[in-house]
Amino acid sequence: MQDLRKITLGAVAGLGLAVLVACSPIKQQEGNVPDPDQVVQINPGVDDKTRVTQLLGSPSTVSAFQDHTWYYISRRTEQNAFLDPDVVEQEVLAINFNDQNIVEDMKIYGLENGRMVAMDDKVTPTFGNNLTIMQQLLGNLGRFNNPNKKKTPF
Repeated sequence: MQDLRKITLGAVAGLGLAVLVACSPIKQQEGNVPDPDQVVQINPGVDDKTRVTQLLGSPSTVSAFQDHTWYYISRRTEQNAFLDPDVVEQEVLAINFNDQNIVEDMKIYGLENGRMVAMDDKVTPTFGNNLTIMQQLLGNLGRFNNPNKKKTPF
């Protein structure tokens, strides 16, 4: 009887521990997190793109039409079980360069500066035929062994 209690208590404790471990959030760091000590070494009006690359590495992305702005993007998320991840922290370091590739300005944007973008659910029309599965299957009958085709070495 005493052994049965110990086994039951051990099983309940193990199950409780498994539940706690399963419920702990999964934390994930994404992107390029520049070292703050390196960022303060960048001098606007003095340093160029080469110096910035030496200090911070390659940017996460550059501006779309010209490479006058470099972005270093990082974010930290937490996810519980199967739920969607929650963004806990997000930071974007934007470095602007002038036409001579000298640092002009630096700004840091946080999670509070972000905006949700509404996705458009419209579908881009494509030209061609919309075939059913049966049309696709039956449409290929007789096309495989055409004796009039020139034989290839493959």
